[in-house]
Amino acid sequence: MSETQLKTNERTALRGSTWFITGIGRGLGRHIALEVLRGGGRVAGTVRSRAHAEELHRQFPGQLWTAELDLSDFAKIPATFQAAAAHFGRIHAVVNNAAYSLLGAAEELELEAINHIIATNMTGSIELARAAVAHMRPLGGGRLLQVSSSAGQAAFAGLSLYCATKWGIEGFIESLAQEVAGFGIQTTLVEPGTIRTDFGSSGVLSPELDAYRDGPVGMMRQMATGGYLAPGDPAKMAKAIVATFEAEAAPPRLALGQDAYGYIKAALLSRLDQLEKYKVVDTDCDPAPDAAVSGQ
Repeated sequence: MSETQLKTNERTALRGSTWFITGIGRGLGRHIALEVLRGGGRVAGTVRSRAHAEELHRQFPGQLWTAELDLSDFAKIPATFQAAAAHFGRIHAVVNNAAYSLLGAAEELELEAINHIIATNMTGSIELARAAVAHMRPLGGGRLLQVSSSAGQAAFAGLSLYCATKWGIEGFIESLAQEVAGFGIQTTLVEPGTIRTDFGSSGVLSPELDAYRDGPVGMMRQMATGGYLAPGDPAKMAKAIVATFEAEAAPPRLALGQDAYGYIKAALLSRLDQLEKYKVVDTDCDPAPDAAVSGQ
């Protein structure tokens, strides 16, 4: 299939489809919403403030429905999704996008901040996925796209809790995919590298301890606060994400950006190397061939 045919088919698939997208007020979520709307699709989007969607409403009257939603407010998630479905009818694709970063060494983090990022990035995403499945299952299927990160497979000093939420949501989505495949629901884990958006400005910096200032956590702080220009183009990433809707089979994972590919590949190779290095120790834990299985 040529590039022209792919673009044409993608637009045909988009026209008349309805997407539920979180976090369309800024960053990658906004670019995804724009890509869908420009392709003739409809968007039910969530924002932290309705003011963030005013310009989109002016550009795409009739194609856009929005609601204010904080993913840490779990009780509102099913009701918001149901309201979107009541407005547009069937939801064909859900993009679980809203998230934020928490930068600091694990020792520096406060418990309240730890609980909030887990609630927003992981538990809230799980609740939205559950609402999406409840809607899609009786209708014969749909697409669930979870925006994770290269930090969902690689680990970075200073981002331990952000990584924890992304690793956690990836495990959830992989398990969920097995549960719902028989209902025609396909999942994709979107794993961007660093993105040239204002995501960093929505992140949270923990109080700093002098002991970590000159190490890798301090270097990460300098990058976050020193005007580091991320390589990832959010508009191009949005096009790649939306293009998966045209494919008959959704990609289980979609790494976006050269840095994401490099980080993820290095992390996977490192884990494989560790697996092989310590496999003798691991197999020593197995029972002898003639031993009875105790179940313990």
